[in-house]
Amino acid sequence: MTAPVVRFAPSPTGRIHVGNVRTALVNWLFARGQGGKFILRIDDTDLERSTKENEDALKVDLTWLGLNWDDTFNQSARFAIYDKAADALRAKGLLYACYETAEELDVKRKIAQSRGRPPVYDRASLKLTAEEKAKLEADGVKPHWRFLLSGKRVEWNDLVRGPQSIDTSSVSDPVLIREDGSYLYTLPSVVDDIEAGITHVVRGEDHVTNSGAQIEIFMALGGKSPKMAHMPLLTGADGSALAKRLGSLSMGELRVRGIEPMAIVSHLAKLGTSDNIEPRDSLDILCKEFSFSKIGRAPARFDEADLENLNAALVHAMPFAAVKDRLKAIDPRAENEAFWLAVRENCARVADVAQWVETVFGAATPQVAEEDREFIAAAAAHLPAGELTAASWSEWTNALKTATGRKGRGLFMPLRKALTGLEHGPDMGAVLPLIGRARVLERLG
Repeated sequence: MTAPVVRFAPSPTGRIHVGNVRTALVNWLFARGQGGKFILRIDDTDLERSTKENEDALKVDLTWLGLNWDDTFNQSARFAIYDKAADALRAKGLLYACYETAEELDVKRKIAQSRGRPPVYDRASLKLTAEEKAKLEADGVKPHWRFLLSGKRVEWNDLVRGPQSIDTSSVSDPVLIREDGSYLYTLPSVVDDIEAGITHVVRGEDHVTNSGAQIEIFMALGGKSPKMAHMPLLTGADGSALAKRLGSLSMGELRVRGIEPMAIVSHLAKLGTSDNIEPRDSLDILCKEFSFSKIGRAPARFDEADLENLNAALVHAMPFAAVKDRLKAIDPRAENEAFWLAVRENCARVADVAQWVETVFGAATPQVAEEDREFIAAAAAHLPAGELTAASWSEWTNALKTATGRKGRGLFMPLRKALTGLEHGPDMGAVLPLIGRARVLERLG
């Protein structure tokens, strides 16, 4: 197979969310795994809703995730090229003017449905004479423009869904240009795919029906249709639509919440596939493991709990070098390898380290139950002499066990609560030397 050329085509009308990122990621993994190209196309033909701020933000988000691109361009800079393609379709009789209003089309659809027929556009505008069209336009009616489908069956072998076919006589001729002259997604996308040499179009299964029309537009413009891969859409963990929650699942929000980019891409790369959802250390590993054959046909259920668990697993395994600068930014006292290795398994996010900085190096508030006061007061006398080390906790608790007869929870818990103010936390053998002799004695009272 020749090296694939794919594209991710977001509209800069808001922040990209997990659904967008899954599409981008699958395109990226496929292209990079085959030594191909990944193109970022900004679909900003909707000039009113598209903003430079959103465009910049989505580029920041993709970069944060590690999804770099080989080329990028904006559709808003290519209207003259789309106009030329539209003229070519008109010259072939494949793009025709329609004069029905939205209300009139809605009435037609309802009538067809009431008679048990599919709500397919009846091509009434094709029957209009030049004089009738001229009169409509003189009366101020502006046409929208539809692509004339062949009425034949369009077939392709989908990389996810297998053999697919669309009977174009069963769907309406798609509108390519609105009454105000603006373009819908379909025509610019085909024109750009031809010019960019896109070999594979990878997207959600909600575009399957569109693909039949687009394949015919590719042919009408003298291009070769790319191979297609239509993935099942994401749903919530309960199978419901994610639409109402996508704002909270934008990359900007997840970054603020402390979710690691590798947790996101690990989760989305395996979601809906035959692979287990497990954290991966790099995008390179995900590239090697990717295959369209692993993607199932059932809806892919996105569970935030799974993402949180992946994030925690990644944090627990992070080496000090990977977080050194981030720890310093959180608190200079946290820039300590022994400290990070001691507390990381108690952090679901890197930012959680702030709590443990105070517990270890700050003014922790000892918690001593009344029945443990005598035991804690005596504990200082049995603290091993000299500098505290990783072996000191074991030496200390063994000495206390012999001296007091306490054991198990009755021995360890009062010491933990006196030294950290908490019932749970990092291994005390690692924490004790970090707290240091002076603070240990101070907290013991």
